[in-house]
Amino acid sequence: MNYRTITRGLTLMTLAAGFFTGFLMQACEEDSIRTAAAAEKQVPVYFVETEEKKLAISFDAAWGCEHTEQILDTLQKYDVKATFFLTDIWLEDYPEMARKIAERGHEIAMHSVTHPHMSQISEAEAAQEIDGNRQTIVDVTGYEPTLFRFPFGEYDNKSINLLRERGYYPVQWSIDSLDWMESKTAEDIIDRVTLGLHPGAIILCHNNGTYTAEAINQIIPYAQQEGYQFVPVGELIYREGYQVNQQGMQIKPKAENSDE
Repeated sequence: MNYRTITRGLTLMTLAAGFFTGFLMQACEEDSIRTAAAAEKQVPVYFVETEEKKLAISFDAAWGCEHTEQILDTLQKYDVKATFFLTDIWLEDYPEMARKIAERGHEIAMHSVTHPHMSQISEAEAAQEIDGNRQTIVDVTGYEPTLFRFPFGEYDNKSINLLRERGYYPVQWSIDSLDWMESKTAEDIIDRVTLGLHPGAIILCHNNGTYTAEAINQIIPYAQQEGYQFVPVGELIYREGYQVNQQGMQIKPKAENSDE
């Protein structure tokens, strides 16, 4: 082997080592960026850390009202208090029903003014969706809301920070009934919810799902027979000293986690 061949081989090895080192450095840098981004990402409450068999059932209202009365009657039948997330576009069409929900002792919560994609609008627009919705709820029902659910389940740090700055709690769900889908039967809804039950769960339903009232008429007694207690979302969540991990679990305040 001559000198030129040896030199060429060493050069190629050096270049390969350099490329490999560069690749590793880039991969590590990208991993660090992803880790930092995940650490900085704000997350709403999807469910609550608790050993108690407590859960909450909630109803989003953005369209229609034909089935709401039956839902209210079913909740009353089982002595369950729920949380209703109301949009302005629904409140404007059904103010009397909104007042009836409040009069029945249910929790009223915010769901935006116009049901937009909150992550796709400006900070000023997001603030108006929050503040305007809160004011309409107060004007129509007299209820002072403290919870907010994002339309379409879409959120970003901007919107979450706006809520927390105002002392509000962003809340999602851990069990989605999919009751808004016309293809889902009452049995489908019942199966999805009952198979997913867990302590600290927040169940998502809608006030005008075709089979929602029929489904909860079986879901509620089943859960109660399994030892679960239904409470409004505002009573399920922790109000102070908590953390929310990247899975959306609201973690107990440290004092409650302590064995002391």
